[in-house]
Amino acid sequence: MSQAVDSASKAPTQVKMRPRPRSAAWLRPLLMLLGLAVAVIAGGRFWLLGGRIVAIDDSAIGAAKVAITTDVSGLVASVAVKEGQLVKRGDPLLQLDDLPFRIALQAAQADLAQTVLDIAALKQDYQRMLRATKVTEAHIAADQASFDRFANLVRGGSVTRAEYDDARFKLAADQQELETLKAQAQVQLARLAGDPDIDPSRTPAWQRAHTRVAEAQRQLDHSTIHAPFAGIVTQVDSVQPGMYLAASNPAFALVSSETVWAEGNPKETELTHIKPGDSVEVTVDTYPGHVWKGVVDSIAPASGAEFSVLPAQNTSGNWVKVVQRVPLRVRITPQPNGPILRAGMSVVLNIDTGHARSLSDLF
Repeated sequence: MSQAVDSASKAPTQVKMRPRPRSAAWLRPLLMLLGLAVAVIAGGRFWLLGGRIVAIDDSAIGAAKVAITTDVSGLVASVAVKEGQLVKRGDPLLQLDDLPFRIALQAAQADLAQTVLDIAALKQDYQRMLRATKVTEAHIAADQASFDRFANLVRGGSVTRAEYDDARFKLAADQQELETLKAQAQVQLARLAGDPDIDPSRTPAWQRAHTRVAEAQRQLDHSTIHAPFAGIVTQVDSVQPGMYLAASNPAFALVSSETVWAEGNPKETELTHIKPGDSVEVTVDTYPGHVWKGVVDSIAPASGAEFSVLPAQNTSGNWVKVVQRVPLRVRITPQPNGPILRAGMSVVLNIDTGHARSLSDLF
């Protein structure tokens, strides 16, 4: 009996399989097709919308900067700023010793005053010559009368020939003196520009002297260097009081804190739909998460390679075509309370071209 039970327990157990539902045969292919369709639709949507924004990471902050120089030479008397100081437009930056310039100004002013006196003397001398001319004309009239009388008397022998000749020579001498006085008067009148009552300021001599005064005043004014725009000074320690600063030699640098922009260098293939006026989002590597607004201000008329020392020569036999980069400038909207943008900072530009792709672009 036990053997029968053992043999029965060792017999294989047969499990009845349920038949697979008919719907399971086509569900898996359907799901695969739906997944493929979703991927195609998502990819197509991404492609259609992806051509509107152009991201440029080859970009940096630019700012107006100038080397502070002066057109006059002199000893540095004082430096009014320190390294990294923020200055406003018109603030004094550096002062040269102004004593030589004040002396030159006083000398020019004295020359101008002397010129006014010289012009007054010319006027008086011209009037003196006119009076002398009238006196000489009276002498000539008297000489002419004496000469005519002696001419009648010499025929009758009442006067000698010598007396007649003396009267004739005196008349001729006075006539020559009159011509000389008239010529001298014309010379004086020419010095007065043809107007005996001319205002001194209208004469060339006064204008030349006044110009020297203006130049001396300009040099005195330029002995103090003022900030041409608001910004931050740098490399100030290169100039110290007591050193001689020659004209046109840079003292230190000033970088603008207001005139700031972003300079991008997109590939030429990325410029297809970019145009001035497109809105831009500017992100700076230094300030993650902070976004500035801006617009495309201008696009360079040539690629950067065109301004290199040795530009590419497309006609040479060993020329290799490479994608060029064309600089563009983005005008950044200032943020009064935002972080300080410094020249040279790396940025990323996201330019909204407003261009929408279509299926026709595939064909």
